[in-house]
Amino acid sequence: MKVYEVGGAIRDALLGKKAKDRDWVVVGSSPDEMISKGFKPIGKDFPVFLHPASNEEYALARTEKKIGHGYHGFNFYFGKEVTLEEDLSRRDLTINAIAKDEDGKLIDPYGGINDIKKNIFRHVSNAFSEDPLRAIRLARFHTYEHLNKFSIAEETKELLEIIVESQEIKNLSPDRIWAETVRALSSSNPNIYFEVLLRFKLHLPYFEALNVPVCNSSSLNEVKWSELQINNKFLLGDLLPVPNSYKNAAHVLEILLKINNNQNRDYLIIALPQINLERNEELIKKLLILPQLKNSKDLILKLLLNTNKKDFSVLSKIPKEKIGEEKLKLYTQIIDDCL
Repeated sequence: MKVYEVGGAIRDALLGKKAKDRDWVVVGSSPDEMISKGFKPIGKDFPVFLHPASNEEYALARTEKKIGHGYHGFNFYFGKEVTLEEDLSRRDLTINAIAKDEDGKLIDPYGGINDIKKNIFRHVSNAFSEDPLRAIRLARFHTYEHLNKFSIAEETKELLEIIVESQEIKNLSPDRIWAETVRALSSSNPNIYFEVLLRFKLHLPYFEALNVPVCNSSSLNEVKWSELQINNKFLLGDLLPVPNSYKNAAHVLEILLKINNNQNRDYLIIALPQINLERNEELIKKLLILPQLKNSKDLILKLLLNTNKKDFSVLSKIPKEKIGEEKLKLYTQIIDDCL
C-alpha cells in the first residue's frame, strides 16, 4: 500500500499558495484494509475514507468508464492493481494530475508542471468531455486569484465545444450547478466564472437569460447574486435551488430599483412594506453599493434612519387582522418625515 498526495494542494504549492485542504490517493489497498487501519468510509459511489487522525480524505486509486449521462454516469473500478498513473489519467486537468510521494518526490506523467509554468488549463485526456461538470469547474477555476491568468488550451476548447454540442450539461443536477456557482460567487473574481460560461455557451440551460456577467461590486454573495440579477433583468435562477437569502436580496433590490426610478409618495407607500425596511436594514445598506441605486441612495438611507426611530414592536400587541393597517400607518409616517 502506497499513499500519495494529489490534486489541488500540489498545484497550489507549485504556485506558491498554501492549500486549505489536502487530498490523498492510496494505491494497492482495499476497503477492508483501509477500515482495519482505522479509516472511516464516507464514499457512496467509490471508496473514500477519512483519516483517523487528520480527518483528511483518502481515496483508493480507481479508473472510471462512462456508462450514462451527467456527473453520475460512470462505473468505477478500484482493484489493488490500479496504478497511480491510471488514477491520475482520469483527472480533469494536467495541473490537477500531479502527485507527491511520501519522500516528497513529484510524479507528473501528464505534463502538469510544464502547464503551470505556461499558465495553461489543459485536459489530461479526451475523457474530459465525458463529464460535463468538468467544464463548469474549469469556468470556476478562472476565479481563483492564482489561476485567473491561465488560458485554456486550444485542444481543450475543442472538448468544451463537444460538451456543449452533446447537451450533457442539462443532465447535471441543479444542486451541482448551484454548488459551483456559490464557490465562484465566494471568490474575488465571480465575473470571470460567468464570462467563461457565456463565452463557451456553458450557460445553457441553467443560465439561459445570462447576458451581462457583471457581479463584483460587493464582497457579500447575496449582493453579488443580486447584482447579477439586476444586470440580467432578474431572469436568472429559475432552474436552480437558490437559497431564500439570495432570493430575498434580489427581491429587495428589485423593489429598491423601482424606488430609484419612482420616488413619489404614493409609490413609496406601496413599495416600502414589500421590502421590510426594519428587518432588511443591513442588507439594504449593502445593496446601496450598487451603481444602479445611485439616484435613490440618499433617500433610502433617510428612510432607514426614520425607520429606526419608529417602534415596530407595537405591532405585536395588536390583533393580527389589524397588523397590516397599522404597519402601513408607520411606513406612511416614515415617508412623510422624509419628504
